[in-house]
Amino acid sequence: MGQREWDESDVRVRPNKRGTRPRTKDRPSHDDAVIGRIVTVDRGRYRAILDEDTPDERLVIAARARELRRMPVVPGDFVGLVGDVTGRPDTLARLVRVEERETVLRRSADDTDPIERVVVANADQLVIVVAAANPEPRTGFIDRALVAAYDAGIEPLLLVTKADLKDPAGLLANYEQLPLTVVVSRTAETEPLADEDGADTADGPDGSHGPDALDAIDARGADGSSAKLDAAAVAALHDQLDGHVTVLLGHSGVGKSTMVNALTGADRATGGVNAVTGRGRHTSSSALALRLTDATAGSWIIDTPGIRSFGLAHVDPDRILQAFPDLEPGIDACERGCRHTASAVGCGLDAWVAEGNAGDAGPARLASLRRLLGTDPRDEAQEAKELGS
Repeated sequence: MGQREWDESDVRVRPNKRGTRPRTKDRPSHDDAVIGRIVTVDRGRYRAILDEDTPDERLVIAARARELRRMPVVPGDFVGLVGDVTGRPDTLARLVRVEERETVLRRSADDTDPIERVVVANADQLVIVVAAANPEPRTGFIDRALVAAYDAGIEPLLLVTKADLKDPAGLLANYEQLPLTVVVSRTAETEPLADEDGADTADGPDGSHGPDALDAIDARGADGSSAKLDAAAVAALHDQLDGHVTVLLGHSGVGKSTMVNALTGADRATGGVNAVTGRGRHTSSSALALRLTDATAGSWIIDTPGIRSFGLAHVDPDRILQAFPDLEPGIDACERGCRHTASAVGCGLDAWVAEGNAGDAGPARLASLRRLLGTDPRDEAQEAKELGS
């Protein structure tokens, strides 16, 4: 037998135990990706609207591509999608890119948490929702939301609900000096009141009920619950939101989802307030973007779950003052390096408020500012007492 001749086919290369494909840092550019708007995120699935306001508009469900790593994707984001983008049932596209954001609303768990949480993207308005009562309004939350809005370059508005339970004049007095649009909403009277003889006092000559019963909008929730909202307040807020992408922010139980239902015709679940804790019950589990009805193209409302805390660890202290335009001129008289604390010698804010330049609510506004700066005067007084001074 002759000697065998060897060739390259006899050479065996041991496969790489970590894979046989060569590794590379190059990633596809996905130039063919189609752009969509994220409307909600639920358990790793991203729902996006494609070809918005066209006959081909459709809702597509997508999964995140690995190369995005931990980058947050939130309602309001414009994203690039590849794969099956037909939107047909049981199809799944791939989310490969997040387009550059115009605005980003952020928060942290508290004022010491360094981790930022992105709430929504590309919104140009923020409606801060508080109730006049049940639950009681918190000026601290309003001030925090104002700081976050100004820091993000978003125009803030204030919506006060349940004004039929309590006059919000005292609350609104804190913000008289601010260029802040305020809308006051109340529940419309749907049952006509009866006089001593049992007759309906709201009945007209033709037997019809009074204007309150007629000028009401039924904001019905998914559970069948119903709330008749004053139509004038809903119309006033609708005018403010028309042509904008607006995010609604507030505690649970203040009526965010009820107002969203009235403005969009949706049936978001609504809930009440715990009688023991005085806090609202969570009903919205995730942020959701909905179209504003009878509005120009591109008008969206983003309803967010009720927020328990709104930290500002990501905001520079110097920028916090921008949310207090009624106080900010007072720092011109401050010494260099002034921390604006209650114990700061020669802090110009004290004189500014004492002279009445910030209005009757000036002392309360200054105390709120110092709390946001981490210099609550009550804490300083307690610290001084403990030191024996």
